[in-house]
Amino acid sequence: MKKAQLTQAEPLFQAIASLTTPLEVQLFLEDLCTPAEIEAMNDRWRVIPFILDNIPYRQIHEETGVSVTTIGRVARCLHLGSGGYKLLAQRLFKKDS
Repeated sequence: MKKAQLTQAEPLFQAIASLTTPLEVQLFLEDLCTPAEIEAMNDRWRVIPFILDNIPYRQIHEETGVSVTTIGRVARCLHLGSGGYKLLAQRLFKKDS
């Protein structure tokens, strides 16, 4: 995982890190984000297990409704990104990624 550089968004990151339950996260994100932004983030997160299981993008699309373009972007970030997807996937899905 790359070492993340702290930015002027550090107070936001600290606020998110202080949330302790899924309900707290939900309430915060509902205030912070639009419904479309939450839906987009949810779509990205939902496809991770499929990508880790090497399911073809077209099949992932058929099962989830998430666009093939979005699936490809998530896969690229999963493999070449900053490491956030990998960290949480390993923690929550117990898979090598």
